[in-house]
Amino acid sequence: MCGIAGFIDYKQGSSQETLIKITKELHHRGPDASGHQIFDSAGVQIGMGHQRLAIIDLSDSGIQPMQFGDLWIVFNGEIYNYQNIKEELLLLGHHFTGHSDTEVILHAFQQWGISCVDKFIGMFAFVIYDAKARTIHCVRDRAGIKPFFYYWHDGLFLFASELKAFHKHPQFKKEINFDAVAAFMQHGHVPTPHCIFNYAYKLRPGHYLKLNIDSRALDIVKYWDVYSAYNKPKLDISFEEAKTETEKILKSAFEYRMVSDVPVGVFLSGGYDSACLTAILQKDRNEKLKTFTIGVPDIGLNESEYAKSVADHLGTEHHEYSCTQKEALELISELPYYYDEPFGDQSAIPTMFLCKMTSDQVTVALSADGGDEVFAGYTRYEYIMKYGNALNRIPGFARKGVSDIMNLISADYIPFMKNKYNFHDRYEKFKSLLKDPSAENMMLSISRQFDEAQISALLNTNVNALETYYTSDELSKNFYSPLAYMMAVDYQTFLLDDVLQKVDRASMAFSLESREPFIDHRIIEWAARLPDNYKYSNGVKKYILKEIVYKHIPKELMDRPKMGFQIPTANWLSTDLKNQVLYYLSDDNIASQGIFRLPAVQKLREGFFSGKKEFAHKIWYLLMFQMWYEKWMD
Repeated sequence: MCGIAGFIDYKQGSSQETLIKITKELHHRGPDASGHQIFDSAGVQIGMGHQRLAIIDLSDSGIQPMQFGDLWIVFNGEIYNYQNIKEELLLLGHHFTGHSDTEVILHAFQQWGISCVDKFIGMFAFVIYDAKARTIHCVRDRAGIKPFFYYWHDGLFLFASELKAFHKHPQFKKEINFDAVAAFMQHGHVPTPHCIFNYAYKLRPGHYLKLNIDSRALDIVKYWDVYSAYNKPKLDISFEEAKTETEKILKSAFEYRMVSDVPVGVFLSGGYDSACLTAILQKDRNEKLKTFTIGVPDIGLNESEYAKSVADHLGTEHHEYSCTQKEALELISELPYYYDEPFGDQSAIPTMFLCKMTSDQVTVALSADGGDEVFAGYTRYEYIMKYGNALNRIPGFARKGVSDIMNLISADYIPFMKNKYNFHDRYEKFKSLLKDPSAENMMLSISRQFDEAQISALLNTNVNALETYYTSDELSKNFYSPLAYMMAVDYQTFLLDDVLQKVDRASMAFSLESREPFIDHRIIEWAARLPDNYKYSNGVKKYILKEIVYKHIPKELMDRPKMGFQIPTANWLSTDLKNQVLYYLSDDNIASQGIFRLPAVQKLREGFFSGKKEFAHKIWYLLMFQMWYEKWMD
């Protein structure tokens, strides 16, 4: 795991000092070594910078930028099957000077060209400069585990692992994309491929960017997407056969993530995904796995008891950390720096604390993210499967009639229910679902805090809805099911732009490499073809995964409600964070900034403090944006 940064500057206004500055901004991603290379060639400056976190081949032979013939590379990530690829290359006559996976990428690119990515099992974002062909290839892994930002404007191409590096280049134009602001306020993140700044983008997962240095032609090409798996026929296989084969693929993916020359640990929450990961890895191992759990007992967020029960049963070397509410609150001020694009997932706070504590013991930690998106674990799937079918059975004219009546009656006038948590928000979403109870509309409604009308009222400028994966129509009608649609969308939206971004920034803040075994592309390619009822069966979410876990851990140790990393947002905003809310959302701040309409913010702010707790997430998103703005724009 590392940080990469660089530029292609056609105006030749960059320098070695500039390259060092933008690379050094990523020091937390790789404190072990720093490398820089400038190429001045035929009217263009090319800079490649690297911050190294040494994981595989700790010697100097792993230092980057790395050269092989006419090829130069900077690379962030891991190719877990690099030894297998290396053996194939040796048979083809290649010779290696070191033992790193970076060197294997270079040789593989020379041998097979860009199609070499099809051989890689791993997480990666890399840039290869071919001095002879005068091309730049920027490549991002299939699921988007590793981040990759780029900027292309006025003769300057920038790339980096994190957006903050761009601020150190004197030609970077810091101009806010207001369409992206609207998207953030809806989803709590800026969806790929968009960015909070104009002229800046995120490279889509499963894509590569090719820049012809002489013609300046920039092409973006897809080499993989999740629909390639969902658009295949379902497997004709018994459940027991499917369970056996699924565990076999999981074991392969999990074992690959143990490849390392430094200590490795596992995040263990006590839930099914992390329990599955730990159980399969600990089985047949003589040495004890190091497992890590975080709790915030002050706020009722404490899975340590469950995690310890699982750890004791499996026999791991378990470490429990406790974070006080005060310590959690103190981390909030650091969020705008590490999440250098507005980011609204509150669980970033306990995730950062867990990574901070874990980094004292190991350099690599395995996280069980992705299990929900691959094996159907989210409550929203259950919600849509149950209520979506029920709503669709109601005649359209009847649904429209109820919706029209609800438009005439404010949620404030509904007896008893008006005081229920989040009732006003659910009331508005239900009206939308009555009009259109399709899986597509239900998924979009559940996934956002503001609808189009509310966004229009909130922002001071007219905005356009960004094209996102929520509107994708790539799922073939031949293989469509509401569950397949929801899982494919989540894989490309919530997993990509929320979960993976959260864990990457939280771990890298403390120079800890986080690995995601469940996001091995072979797992989703297999699981997507399993019959839906093997994943969601008679109201049981993650059915096949749970049956695998029960082979290793008694059911009574596992059967409990899903907890997650949820913080008491409404309580914090109305007590400990009240002064921050009043400051950042003050009339003076909002009016002078000019991004949001003052009456709309006043309505949210005053409504929240008057008791409308359903506004909590909207207030949190506003607070996170304002804190980001102060850090990066003021």
